Amino acid sequence: MNAGTHIPFNRPVVADRAGDYVRDSLTSMHHSGDGEFTRRCHKLLSDQLDGASVLLTTSCTHALEMSALLLDIAEGDEVIVPSFTFVSTANAFALRGAKIVFADIRPDTLNLDETQLPKLVSERTRAIVPVHYAGVGCEMHEICEFAKQHGIDVIEDNAHGLMGTYHGCPLGTFGRLATQSFHETKNISCGEGGALIINDPLLHDRAEILREKGTNRSLFFRGQVDKYSWVDIGSSYLPSDILAALLCANLEEIERIQAERRRIWETYHTALSDWAHTNEIRQPICPPHCGQAWHMYYLLMPSLADRTAFIEHLAKAGIKAVFHYLPLHLSKFGSRYGATDGDCPITERVSDRLVRLPFYESLGTDELEYICESARSFRCQHSSDFVSENT
Repeated sequence: MNAGTHIPFNRPVVADRAGDYVRDSLTSMHHSGDGEFTRRCHKLLSDQLDGASVLLTTSCTHALEMSALLLDIAEGDEVIVPSFTFVSTANAFALRGAKIVFADIRPDTLNLDETQLPKLVSERTRAIVPVHYAGVGCEMHEICEFAKQHGIDVIEDNAHGLMGTYHGCPLGTFGRLATQSFHETKNISCGEGGALIINDPLLHDRAEILREKGTNRSLFFRGQVDKYSWVDIGSSYLPSDILAALLCANLEEIERIQAERRRIWETYHTALSDWAHTNEIRQPICPPHCGQAWHMYYLLMPSLADRTAFIEHLAKAGIKAVFHYLPLHLSKFGSRYGATDGDCPITERVSDRLVRLPFYESLGTDELEYICESARSFRCQHSSDFVSENT
């Protein structure tokens, strides 16, 4: 690597057949949603998710919004979400008037802390939305059992977790509903896109209606009705079949893409181990009963000052590293739900210290070695007081 080195944080995946498929879609003259490539994506995703019903959406955000509509979330309801997540996880339910109840995260996996649920639940709680952070599964057996006992629905935010598993079962198959992301930063992408996973067959027909602007248009195109009409609320959640063509090409190469991402993750983990231990830097933790999705590689620095200095250190070497979520419970909008500084202490500490390294399937061996060499030349200046995160 030379002085002009520039390694970005992300490069979107583009499969070999992507251009051909997009051209095929353009020449097919079916550019809107639910064309041939959308159907192929549905089949490929369903096969990955143990036969679950799948509907492509324009984003994971819209899949979450569809979930809120499907479950008739309304004003006065409460929905439990982790504070350490992207705003869409909460916003989808806030849009329906629900009160967002913020949960802290576990210090090991950085997932929703299931042990907090008893103190967060109330008679108004309608849903729990676990987020499989970095593609490592939440403790879904405990979460789902708690939800069942209290008559609460579970919606998995699986934006990071396609191909991840929990006790051998695919992430996205535990909740009544689940959502996927195909944003350009995800393992499998189409620029912007998502999917709703419907694990309760009773919700499928209505999901099709909500996705088609509240009409029974899907039935019309299958020849099941002679005309379609407005039958429910809904919106336009269908992605263009042109985007589905790009997604289809990438999904067909998912095994190769995952193998490359696993190579990158394991290289980071091994190459940085001694350096991380010496500098009191915590590497990712994946419990043995979780099969991770190889979505990202992060480090927990001893302090905010160390993280800032580390990001600047890598930037001088031409390497783009970034931090991640800010605590939602302390955000301008999130604070209206009553949470205050100190209510989610693990989230607050992790948010200040977490840094993500470049991670994309086309990251070459030389680039990877250069990133690791550059990282190892950094020395932390502050001792970590976050002992509990190593337990």
